[in-house]
Amino acid sequence: MLPIYTRLIFNRSVRRFQNQFRINVIYYNPLLKGSFVCLSTMPKPKLYITRPDVPEEGIAMLQDKFEIKMWAGKSPVPREELIKQVKGVDALFCYLTDKIDEQVLESAGPSLKVIGTMSVGYDHINVSQLKKKGIKLGITPDVLTDAVAELSVGLLLATSRRLFEAHQEILNGGWSSWAPFWMCGPGLQNSTVGVVGLGRIGQEIVKRLKPFKVTRFLYCGRSDKTEAREIGVSRVSLDELLAHSDFVIVTCALTPETKEMFNDSLFEKMKSSAIFINVSRGGVVDQFALQRALESKRILAAGLDVMTPEPLPPKHPLLQLSNCVILPHIGSATIQARKDMALLTVKNIIAGVSGTPMPAPLC
Repeated sequence: MLPIYTRLIFNRSVRRFQNQFRINVIYYNPLLKGSFVCLSTMPKPKLYITRPDVPEEGIAMLQDKFEIKMWAGKSPVPREELIKQVKGVDALFCYLTDKIDEQVLESAGPSLKVIGTMSVGYDHINVSQLKKKGIKLGITPDVLTDAVAELSVGLLLATSRRLFEAHQEILNGGWSSWAPFWMCGPGLQNSTVGVVGLGRIGQEIVKRLKPFKVTRFLYCGRSDKTEAREIGVSRVSLDELLAHSDFVIVTCALTPETKEMFNDSLFEKMKSSAIFINVSRGGVVDQFALQRALESKRILAAGLDVMTPEPLPPKHPLLQLSNCVILPHIGSATIQARKDMALLTVKNIIAGVSGTPMPAPLC
């Protein structure tokens, strides 16, 4: 006589059933014609999401695997709320507006296994503490490269051709008649473009600028890039790049070495006709030095998509300068790029908790 319960060797359908309902142990009763009896269940891991902006597709992927709590406000989650809500979570979905420091990690406790940030940059996260605690971190490289490269070209053109300034002239009545050199600015044709940090974004910017008949592309970095030769970019020292470039585009990462690297000394080394573009991180620039360089005409103009702090106060001195174009950190702001970033963050978190390799790990 067969025992009442015989352990079932799971087939695919049973495994699907097990995953869906988080069933830990399943037994099969042959006398009950295939009925399944759940003897124990596993609780879903806990996930906290710091904004309600995850696409429906991403939420659907997460709901199947996590017990989710989410900040519902349109503004970034208040720090006190973040510290409160991360207690006991297994995973955290955050954004660059969230400061994930030692205090937050201590509040989360030993249950925290993985953090997914919907950003390429990670200077808002204490990575050294993550490594000490064995917490995985996933980021979103590659999926926003094209969007940021497109925005960089647009920002460069808006700055050099004085588009915002010209529009303002229409609004304030300054467009009274045509004049031969009114609202003129430097063009890209026959120019030299220098890129500080020739990573993925820097390379894509170069590719998009080539049709503008730029004479020379330069870059500086810690090592030779094989891709540089393929797209026709020459490696030079930072000093040489600054001395020869008509357009200086900053795409390097923010590190202790690059923090406020663009200071009075570096702006002094640039051409007085140079256009300065920053799409990396605001912390790479000493903004008081940039202000002095623009006010004194040490450089011609600047275009910024990143700054410190963010958002920049409405009465900040840089916002009062006609030769400084400032955008509200919208480099990756295409619908598809933001959706792809969110879904990659979701996949990083799911993989990190399940113990499988993350698609885009930092640590």
